[in-house]
Amino acid sequence: MNQQSEIVLNYHNRTKHSLEHYAKGPDTIDWDDQPDPFRRFSGCELVTLPRPGAALPALFAELDTPYLIPEQALNRASLGLLLELSFGLSAWKQYGPNRWSLRCNPSSGNLHPTEAYLINTGTMLMKPGLYHYVSHDHLLERRCQFSDNCDDAGLLIGLSSVHWREAWKYGERAYRYCQHDTGHALAALRYAAATLGWSIELVNEYSDDETALLLGLNRSHDFINLEHESPDLVCRVHTRSDHAPLNTSALLETAHAGAWSGKAESLRAYHLYKWPVIDDISHAAKKWHTAAGAHWQAPPQRLIKSASTQTAIDIIRGRRSAQQFDSKMQPLPVDDFYRMLSAVLPAAKVPFDCWPWSPNIHLFIFVHRVDGLQPGLYALPRSTDILHKLKAATLADFAWEPVSDTVPLYHLYSGDFRQTAKTLSCRQAIAGDGAFSLAMLAEFNEPIAEQAWAYRRLFWECGMIGQVLYLEAEAAGVRGTGIGCYFDDSVHEIFGIQNDNFQSLYHFTVGKPLEDKRLQTLPPYGHLPVV
Repeated sequence: MNQQSEIVLNYHNRTKHSLEHYAKGPDTIDWDDQPDPFRRFSGCELVTLPRPGAALPALFAELDTPYLIPEQALNRASLGLLLELSFGLSAWKQYGPNRWSLRCNPSSGNLHPTEAYLINTGTMLMKPGLYHYVSHDHLLERRCQFSDNCDDAGLLIGLSSVHWREAWKYGERAYRYCQHDTGHALAALRYAAATLGWSIELVNEYSDDETALLLGLNRSHDFINLEHESPDLVCRVHTRSDHAPLNTSALLETAHAGAWSGKAESLRAYHLYKWPVIDDISHAAKKWHTAAGAHWQAPPQRLIKSASTQTAIDIIRGRRSAQQFDSKMQPLPVDDFYRMLSAVLPAAKVPFDCWPWSPNIHLFIFVHRVDGLQPGLYALPRSTDILHKLKAATLADFAWEPVSDTVPLYHLYSGDFRQTAKTLSCRQAIAGDGAFSLAMLAEFNEPIAEQAWAYRRLFWECGMIGQVLYLEAEAAGVRGTGIGCYFDDSVHEIFGIQNDNFQSLYHFTVGKPLEDKRLQTLPPYGHLPVV
């Protein structure tokens, strides 16, 4: 293993939670000192977008066949809807004098380290250039003006992370959570594009340095010290009439020659704690330029039809993270359970049709209350060639009995795992009070030994799976919650895993939510003036 991969593994082991102690974090949290979740740049030309909240007829169930969804014309209204459904506000919550926003893309601790940028190279929508999306105001800030005669590459979306936003609360483990959020945001973008009849291509050739150049993140003097952004990824937005290949080099030259403006405003908080290990892992997991390769795609698979009759945008805007579950809920119908499992399998379907790599994440599921299934431990391998490795890596007592003809679900062990699931997920009741909870196990050592930056990609894949589960839970009339806090090696011990070949990277749980009636829910953009 090379030095960069060793640094990645050391970071991962260093930031594990255990029953005896948690990963290093701040000793105290001053909630009045929370970083501003909305980044703004001063000195930029502002581009307004049509007021958010527009409707679209596509049903959530129709996203299974996105090629049949009517294509929306590309204009400012549809572009604004794409940004809103991907990264915009979905509601405000208020309790007494405290008020906070929710977004369509979920975030660990609702801290939102992910920033979104639009790269526009045409002249029909607005001037060619790079624009930063401000979700609070639903507008664009032009950071760079491109030449009017630059190569027309259409529209691209870039994502970056302000690691400090997560580290303010979570300390050294925050880097993991930022990668989760990137995966959630990527899947949110793909779902949003599907509602418009569009598609997304992840441009995986760019290095981090090239992505930073495109998004202006390498302009260190434009950012306050310790509040910089780290590059994550770039996606190209495709309409059905847009299939010209992307000239990646020409786009870099266009950004390099552009007229830049604006400086990031302060996120208005003290940097009381410093976490240099996050800078170390960021450098070690840096992505280098890679040649354009074949887009990996799983063979077509049967997808269990969704019973939802809601529109896709109602599901997207209605997504919430449950805070508490009804521990006496009626069992989840098994058809809904199988639908959720089929939706997370890799195939030529939303959102995994934009994922260019073979799957490395597999699910181990604690079934608590699913109609027709014995409570116990189950496994869902997400690729056919991994089954023998999972069997070899886990307890010999596991039965590995196939359960269904429709999804590759295996029964491992029967029993009541509610208390176990709670304990493993940092003693959080939501892991045992719902219908099921799960651990996302990654093929770990081998991808990271090959490329240290694959560490980030594994978390992105987890985040994408989590976003699918969020929306599928809403469609089934229940609710989901991502769980980033769990006792890493205790999870591995339950499964019998004894080395780094497999590691748990994310937990998730689904159940019937208990609403906190003390909270008031307000519309997402009621604060904007009516034009």
